[in-house]
Amino acid sequence: MFESLTKYLPAIEKAEGFGDWVVDRESKGTMNDPIKMPYVNYGTVVTDVEQAIYDFMDGHPEYELTHYRDILERNGLEWGGRAMSEADVSELDGQAVMALLLGAVRAERFCDGALLSFFENGGVRRWLVRLRAIDEQGRNEG
Repeated sequence: MFESLTKYLPAIEKAEGFGDWVVDRESKGTMNDPIKMPYVNYGTVVTDVEQAIYDFMDGHPEYELTHYRDILERNGLEWGGRAMSEADVSELDGQAVMALLLGAVRAERFCDGALLSFFENGGVRRWLVRLRAIDEQGRNEG
């Protein structure tokens, strides 16, 4: 079920970096030469995983991922960087893990670099590993 996401695990595990901060050090900060806001230039692995998350959400409306914050709350999880990164996912179902992934992607809208943090601290990798385990359990039970 989650192969469209878990197929990125090898790329994540061997990645040397997930993105770089771009900071404007050239502009003068004047009206004619304003300083541009810093942003993250994400690598291919991150953009591919992000797209796979959105594709999964679109392809599986039964997961109700547009309500990811409610799903997190029902599972005793806060929507916040530290709480999500440190969450014990060992007993979470696929919907809750997908809510974590979507929450990480959506966090980027409010805080530049949030998604980078979830990749760098291993959160995204752990969540994908849990999805792979869920898939494997399903194959072993049937």
